[in-house]
Amino acid sequence: MLAIKRMQEFPGEKVVFLAPTKPLAEQHLIYFQKHLPELFGDLQLFTGMINPEKRKKIWQTADIIFSTPQCVANDLKNNLYDLTEVCLLIEDEAHRCIKNYDYNYIARQYKNHSNNSRILGLTASPGSETYKIKEICKNLSVEEVELRTRESEDVKEYLQELKFEKVKVDFPPEFEEIRQVFLKLFEQYVEELKRRRVLYGPSSKTGLIKLQKRIMAILARGNKNFNYMLGASACAQAIKIQHALELLETQTLSSFNKYLKNLFEQASKKQSKGVVKLVAKQEFNFVYTRTNELLAKNIEHPKLHKLIEIVEKEKSENRKIKMIVFTQFRDTAKSISEKLNELQGITAKVFVGQAKKMVWV
Repeated sequence: MLAIKRMQEFPGEKVVFLAPTKPLAEQHLIYFQKHLPELFGDLQLFTGMINPEKRKKIWQTADIIFSTPQCVANDLKNNLYDLTEVCLLIEDEAHRCIKNYDYNYIARQYKNHSNNSRILGLTASPGSETYKIKEICKNLSVEEVELRTRESEDVKEYLQELKFEKVKVDFPPEFEEIRQVFLKLFEQYVEELKRRRVLYGPSSKTGLIKLQKRIMAILARGNKNFNYMLGASACAQAIKIQHALELLETQTLSSFNKYLKNLFEQASKKQSKGVVKLVAKQEFNFVYTRTNELLAKNIEHPKLHKLIEIVEKEKSENRKIKMIVFTQFRDTAKSISEKLNELQGITAKVFVGQAKKMVWV
């Protein structure tokens, strides 16, 4: 609607619709072709596969251009065309408008050269930090933000009602035993970091990662202080244990066991002195042995058993039902898929995308 309005207000000027990937840009092109009035304008898709000189000719005749930002940014830098006669610039996935991403370069060029500039940024994930949203608005010269939620009057009539049910499971005492041993080991590394006077804040995952970056930056600047070098090692091992604890608490026991094996492999290859010392510790070996014993007895995380129970129930009530199980880690998705495939009448496959991991049942 905005594209139609702008082109009616400024006859002969163009609309440029940018999206981060070629498939997404093509998707927007198809949508416009489907919903715009017939013969409204000449719609073209710019890709790197099209010769630059040909893109230059297409630019002169096209009314609405769909492209990736990299393609248009390169053309602008090579002076193939300019944005003088562009009446609307749309940047999809606008949360990428930070730092030196090409969206920002194009937005600056557009503001500086367009006769009738209007920028529309679209995103479903603008971020939770106010400073980040302000940075995006600044980079796009955005003066007004429109927000839509499931409760918005012009949205909710198109949505189905969602039902949420939280199912709680008890953390097994066998798992708690392992957890306590690893927590004790984790605290040893945290105390070492405090003794070395490098850790003053919380020993949370975020806090330790920030500390690791700070220590590595100090070492990278040429400071070979032995205290910082040992501190870097202790911090790295603390992060590994913390990750292992997260796997134990929230993922499958087999995923946890696989991570422990991976640390043993790192130690055998002597990739890190810190890892060699870690796997040699009595507590680590106790946890590894205990985990193998539990897996040998087919003991798994209780939420996996609950998941199987739910899947079987839903399948018995509707044989044609399809289900999606979202997981945080790829190994967990694989473990869940293997367990579900053991059920009669169930075919489970792992779908792995760039950012999300899920199992399709």
